[in-house]
Amino acid sequence: MKTYKTYSILTLLFLVGQFAFAQFASQKKADYYFSKFSYAKAIPEYERMIDSDLNSEYAHQQLAECYLLIRDYKKSIPHFKAVINNATLPTDYYFKYAMALYANGDLDESEKWIKKYKKYNKNDSRVKRFLKDGNLASVVFNSRQRYEVEPVSFNSTDSDFGISRFKGNLYFGSSRRDEVTGDTYGWNDEPWLDLFVVQEDNDMSMPKRLKGNVNTKFHESSVAFSTDYKNDTIMYFTRNNFYDKKEGYGASNEINLKIYTAKFIDGEWVENSNLRINSDYYSTGHPSVNKARTRIYFTSDRPGGYGGTDIYYAEIHERGGIQTPVNAGPIVNTEGNEMFPFINEEGKLFFSSDGHVGFGQLDVFSTISDEDGKVIDIINLGTPINSSSDDFAYYGLPNGLEGYISSNREGGMGSDDIYKFKFTPSLDVEGYVVDGVNEQMLDSVQIKLYDQITNTMVAQTMTDENGYYRFPVNRKTTYMIEAVRKTHPHKNVYFNTAETPKAQKILRQDIVLEPVLDLKLLAGLNKIYFDFNKSDIRPDAAKELDKVIKVMNQTYPDMIIKLESHTDPVGSHTYNDNLSESRAKSTYEYLIENGVSKDRIVSYKGFGKRMPINKCTSKQDCTPEELELNRRTEFPILQIKKGRSVSK
Repeated sequence: MKTYKTYSILTLLFLVGQFAFAQFASQKKADYYFSKFSYAKAIPEYERMIDSDLNSEYAHQQLAECYLLIRDYKKSIPHFKAVINNATLPTDYYFKYAMALYANGDLDESEKWIKKYKKYNKNDSRVKRFLKDGNLASVVFNSRQRYEVEPVSFNSTDSDFGISRFKGNLYFGSSRRDEVTGDTYGWNDEPWLDLFVVQEDNDMSMPKRLKGNVNTKFHESSVAFSTDYKNDTIMYFTRNNFYDKKEGYGASNEINLKIYTAKFIDGEWVENSNLRINSDYYSTGHPSVNKARTRIYFTSDRPGGYGGTDIYYAEIHERGGIQTPVNAGPIVNTEGNEMFPFINEEGKLFFSSDGHVGFGQLDVFSTISDEDGKVIDIINLGTPINSSSDDFAYYGLPNGLEGYISSNREGGMGSDDIYKFKFTPSLDVEGYVVDGVNEQMLDSVQIKLYDQITNTMVAQTMTDENGYYRFPVNRKTTYMIEAVRKTHPHKNVYFNTAETPKAQKILRQDIVLEPVLDLKLLAGLNKIYFDFNKSDIRPDAAKELDKVIKVMNQTYPDMIIKLESHTDPVGSHTYNDNLSESRAKSTYEYLIENGVSKDRIVSYKGFGKRMPINKCTSKQDCTPEELELNRRTEFPILQIKKGRSVSK
């Protein structure tokens, strides 16, 4: 029986889990856009979740953040209000809500939520940062660490940077020495940069120089792949001003950077064209092409910019020609240096800058666009993508969760090294609480979440009408969940997030509670009264007995009980025995007449005044309340067998 019971409950939870899986699969699209910084595209997907009442609390949280990040503060506020008083909401949302209110001009209400946030986060300096540099988007985005970063296995002791992926291979620039050349570059006594290729996801693969005539005696780096109007693969790459075996010089006899193209012919990359946007008199480099092959982004210090180097873009004609360059504008470009643009599949621009407020020298930023695609703000990607050193050459993979950056941070192998990053989405634990006997989902179960390391309660909530609960949790942490309901003995469940895959967003933890063997608690019974010296079932007593009938016929249809009736100590034993026996019989007959099977009540008996529940022995030494406590009918449960409930 126990094996069947366990199997049945697990089957039920599996089916519920399948429903939950279908629910959360529908938010996958919204989360995908969110992870790729395409907040304007994520918004309608989250709004559809609310319209269909699909995980709406989560959708409200995400919408609040989306609208905040695209600077539509007014629209973010209703979504904050929808969840801000929920006990399970991370306290970080108090800060975000306060910033939205502040930006919307509601300073008094903003101050209220800032104070509440500081109550839980006394040492957070982000408020001062926001007031100092005014970039709310970066402050909000960096409210939690979203990435993990580790160096790739093929870094060298020289400079390696600028990953681009094509057909399972990674292409990058490197000044590593090998048998091909012993030349060094005068600025840093490292060899000149060449383009190398290495197999992706193969730690045993060794980088090799590109075959063909792309690599020369000058610098080559920063490639981007696309196709031409014939659908042939082309590679855009950066090189010093050297084309067709001829060098070109600027006004001060310098050799500036240019963007060239190459085609893959007979297993080799062959130099193909010198772009018309190049010039001998300023640098143009570090290309990135959008997915539709309609626009190229690049870095240039050409005249007319905002600072040292700026980000530009140019439209690509359908037959491959590059049109007139356009400066990306003052939201992106500063008086400092902006470089290494990357445009992802959603059209989001990433770049490095030492002119925007950051964590060190060059930092990686992303643009934020409104519903019309107009750039309205930027985000600093925060640590550990950025460090106190130079961080640049961001390259995101199409899945939106992984990519590469380059950095000269401490701990690397060379002057510049390549690092792989993984976006780590927030993790929630969710589950259903189910009755172990009737397999009914239990609402109003108090769920408390404890951090086992600190032995502190970090969140609490109540299960909803479907027995469902959900908490945000940290990774690499041990937790205990305590489930409490007065009709079911409390239960502790332990789990650890240390082994949870980084891409996983939901951790499932269902809880099975066995009911208490107390019918008064299960039915929520109030006192059952009888008139003095009578055993008739009064209307108010009938309402209470109807609760017993509901529990026995609907909630636990195989429950077996017995009836016991007791009196107060006033009067003789004979009188009280007869009175209690008569009241027990009346109760029994009421239950039978209203649908409870006789074989489920094994006996009814009156015990008179023989079993008081207090020290009350006579009318003289008892208060009226003490006397009343002894006048009671009890329903001892003998057995609750396995049986599915008839209704909820």
